[in-house]
Amino acid sequence: MEEQEGRIVAMEEQAADDWQYSLRPRKIREYIGQEKAKENLSVFIKAALDRGEALDHVLLYGPPGLGKTTLAAIIANELGVNFRVTSGPAIENSRTLAEILTNLEKRDVLFIDEIHRLSRSIEEVLYSAMEDFALDIIIGKGPGARSIRLDIAPFTLVGATTRWGALAAPLRDRFGVPLRLEYYRPEALKEIIKRAAEILKIQIEDEGAAEIARRSRGTPRVANRLLKRVRDFAQVRGNGVITKPLADEALVRLEVDNAGLDRMDRRMLMTMIQKFAGGPVGLETLAAAISEETDTITDVYEPFLIQLGFLMRTPRGRVVTRTGYEHMKIPYPGAEGGGGYIPLFEGERV
Repeated sequence: MEEQEGRIVAMEEQAADDWQYSLRPRKIREYIGQEKAKENLSVFIKAALDRGEALDHVLLYGPPGLGKTTLAAIIANELGVNFRVTSGPAIENSRTLAEILTNLEKRDVLFIDEIHRLSRSIEEVLYSAMEDFALDIIIGKGPGARSIRLDIAPFTLVGATTRWGALAAPLRDRFGVPLRLEYYRPEALKEIIKRAAEILKIQIEDEGAAEIARRSRGTPRVANRLLKRVRDFAQVRGNGVITKPLADEALVRLEVDNAGLDRMDRRMLMTMIQKFAGGPVGLETLAAAISEETDTITDVYEPFLIQLGFLMRTPRGRVVTRTGYEHMKIPYPGAEGGGGYIPLFEGERV
């Protein structure tokens, strides 16, 4: 997992990403991409402002690195209210949640990142807060315990999650505005990179920005991270201007290929091809072969490879596709993948 934490193409936020906060837009008109979500959100925000009410609760879901936290802050800015930030793991008990909710002012925005990691007992406290703007608090213990109902200011909860299915159905149903964020097209990423370069005072040509965008895995966080590293190469090995040839040279040195795969992605594909004839191969066997945790494979490596069409899951296990073979420049052996590797033991996860 240490290697994963240092991957330049990792979509998850890293400790070294703090500098990216200064690049975040403050208004919807400055937010690039996610057009459908922006259009709908603009309507809901204007309607709430016209009525003088709190915006309906918003659930932002989708892969990491697409701007859920940024969009939550924009919602608060557009509403002209306070923006309170916390996360699912940080809310350890119902008392912590009650303290947060009772300190909110009217129409404030409370942002809970990784909301799928809330415990069920805390979710139950949240239900009445979201629906009735009230808290049911138990005072005392044993036979003398009693429940009191405490009113709180109307507020907007913005939840963010990368795992829509991990949310309890009653919690999902209480969000009036569910918005899915999609991976960005290279054209949108190019504009994000050019905007970031302007803020950071980096000279970049259109084709240089397009080259970085093409390898950014559809993710602004990765795009900004690559931009910063390519800037170093432009400063030391060029004249300070990011051109297409310089961006290509820098990204090759960073081991990010023209599809956005890094060394670990290619290692996983190559292991499946060389050791298991392209699959099918069971999850535990694959994890042992590349010395990784099964959760890391399913949550970190697989989604992007599947999105590109390089890998697919089948009832018998993972299989490298024809496109995956072509990307690795290895002849495709057959119509259904490799030599038909079968999971080694009964019950192995596929």
